[in-house]
Amino acid sequence: MQFTTAGTSGAGSTGHEHEVHWTYEGETGPERWGDLKPEFSACKAGHSQSPIDITGAVKTDLPAMETRYGDTTLRVINNGHAIQANYDKGSYAVIGGKRYDLLQFHFHGPSENTVEGKAFPLEGHLVHKSEDGKLAVIGILYKEGKENKTIGAVWENVPHEQGTEKAAKDEKINAKGIMPEAMAYYHFDGSLTTTPCTEGVSWNLLKTPVEISAKQIEEFRKYYKNSARPVQPLHGRVVNVSN
Repeated sequence: MQFTTAGTSGAGSTGHEHEVHWTYEGETGPERWGDLKPEFSACKAGHSQSPIDITGAVKTDLPAMETRYGDTTLRVINNGHAIQANYDKGSYAVIGGKRYDLLQFHFHGPSENTVEGKAFPLEGHLVHKSEDGKLAVIGILYKEGKENKTIGAVWENVPHEQGTEKAAKDEKINAKGIMPEAMAYYHFDGSLTTTPCTEGVSWNLLKTPVEISAKQIEEFRKYYKNSARPVQPLHGRVVNVSN
């Protein structure tokens, strides 16, 4: 999960000159993120890092999540690390009884979070922010199956040039189109999955995977063959799952 609403800067960046370059492999890959810049120190020193492997989840009477998502103008960004769609203002989710406004959604492939050691071809992150500045993510896992219409619309409008945005002014989408109907979920405390790996993020990973076609998986890989941070240690964190 990355936190940016701009089309020209990486996750958590300001867009200023001399921005530190980070990647998913090699000398600037995930194992080195914490050494690239002092502000990235949580990437190696944090104790509530994401993603994680979901295993041994504890059944809990978690409050139902409510999603109040309206339609949005389709605005797609190829930001150099992920395919992202920014959301018009006014849509929100109620998570743990608290309102979080929906800012954007983006995708990682393969999935960053795993379930009992199993990775999925793709994972979507709906990024929300509360009035007091707290972040919450609703995560969606995708498996190969039938085509997803909403994801198809996003893929058709991905800019080929990194750091640019493409707006389809006459086309509307709704984030509910990339989600399952069932809203049972895993909950845990975590972080951004990209630099600066900021902690204090409420993670809510939906249990039911959504189908996308093999062609859609392959189309994503044309842009990003690997955009997933490896799973991180739990450090004693408990993962809860809704009844």
